[in-house]
Amino acid sequence: MACVTEWTRAMQPDQQTPCLLDVEALTISLRQQPQRQLVKGISFTMGKECVALVGESGSGKSLTARALMGLLSPSCQLQAQRLSFAGQDVLSLGEKQWRSLRGRQIAMVLQDPKYALNPGLRIGTQLEEPLLLHTRLSPRERRDKVLHMLDAVGLPDPARLQHALPHQLSGGMGQRVMLAMALITEPALLIADEPTSALDAALREQMLALMLRLVAEQGSGLLLISHDLPLVAQHCQRALVMYQGRLVDQLAAADLPQATHPYTRTLWACRPGKHSHGTVLPVFDRQWLETLA
Repeated sequence: MACVTEWTRAMQPDQQTPCLLDVEALTISLRQQPQRQLVKGISFTMGKECVALVGESGSGKSLTARALMGLLSPSCQLQAQRLSFAGQDVLSLGEKQWRSLRGRQIAMVLQDPKYALNPGLRIGTQLEEPLLLHTRLSPRERRDKVLHMLDAVGLPDPARLQHALPHQLSGGMGQRVMLAMALITEPALLIADEPTSALDAALREQMLALMLRLVAEQGSGLLLISHDLPLVAQHCQRALVMYQGRLVDQLAAADLPQATHPYTRTLWACRPGKHSHGTVLPVFDRQWLETLA
């Protein structure tokens, strides 16, 4: 496995600074069926580092991310012994307080620009919206910031592109626009939910490398939700592994190929590639779940 990249090394957490996220016993259940827990008492902390949240589909990764953004569906209810961001207790925040925090201090990049971008608004208008909501920049300063971010994410001719509509962009360009929108207010924490899932292998590498470089330059933390374990092992510092709503393993991302936990080993063995072509993939023994507390 390739060694950690230069910009990932720059994101090593500073032990002298408080952690960004402190999560203890986070539980998410259905409001009408409280006994049905979708996320089951997970606990973790993270600072200004790149942490990956991995696991099979339906394990609760995206639900956890939405809880950290204050964006849970009304059909769900959240309970936790502690949920703090940069030392601030967010369990008691009202919607107005969440709106102030969300987008300014915590931002999110979603999976597919086709659904995340407003099809009727021009790219420049959509990038300017977070600045209108969270800053006091003048119209000229906002325009300059929009052009700067479009350039920073590697998009050609920002002055022209800001007038484009989302359907005029390729998938890779749309993903870069969403990254620019998330980082334009320089948030302390970026949550990226499968941001490269709709891209081919080469573009996935480029997008993640770009995201890590920009986050490191801004001094932010990155919580990356991904199914791409080789990419996680190459670029992230730590991996949190979820299974059926539980956090079952935590390890250095570079140690994923040598994981000792049975579920993490199974996940790694199931990664697509030449090694698995034409072979029967291993199946995790779900009876092990019964031994969990």
